[in-house]
Amino acid sequence: MEILLATFSALFSVVNPFGAMPVFLTLTQDDNTARRNQQALRACMYMILILTVFFIAGQAVLDFFGLRIHDLRIAGGIMIMRAGFDLLNPKAEEGKKISKDVVAEGVEKEDISFTPLAMPLLSGPGSIAVVISLFTKSLTIVDMGLTVLAIVLLGFITYVILFFSPRLMMFMGKAGLAALSRIMGFIVLSLGVSFIVTALLALFR
Repeated sequence: MEILLATFSALFSVVNPFGAMPVFLTLTQDDNTARRNQQALRACMYMILILTVFFIAGQAVLDFFGLRIHDLRIAGGIMIMRAGFDLLNPKAEEGKKISKDVVAEGVEKEDISFTPLAMPLLSGPGSIAVVISLFTKSLTIVDMGLTVLAIVLLGFITYVILFFSPRLMMFMGKAGLAALSRIMGFIVLSLGVSFIVTALLALFR
């Protein structure tokens, strides 16, 4: 249960589906409700698949390039800290920053579920770094199953949030989203610091 909750909370703060709502609604502004919900469902399924693959095969990728898990945690921690700073910054655009060119390209695409919605909006470098760092050789089959279950649960919650995103946007408004973005930014920033500190302590040992 501890693994399940820890994995879910860490990934939820980095994925930040609330911050993805404005971009999602922009990309699906010309779609009807059924089409929008279909795009959200497929994007969440892609996100689950991407994060699961990187969790299981991430260590093999690191071994192939001759990298240590501590190297990834430091690099990922810096990246996550930067994302946290962006969320804390009141000038951050809509709480979840992807380039304007990517948004413009996505608006013109018929299917946005894989890119840019699933990647990089939901399963970006930060969340991928988190899932890779979660894998250790000491994990049991049960531990790995709980981690994958946490990823599936995250995908389900993300879908629910995107499904109700039009109503949530009306209910929360820009002020509510800005406040929530700062809260998530603080959590993400703390998570990035934790990644770096943990990796540095392990290296010095």
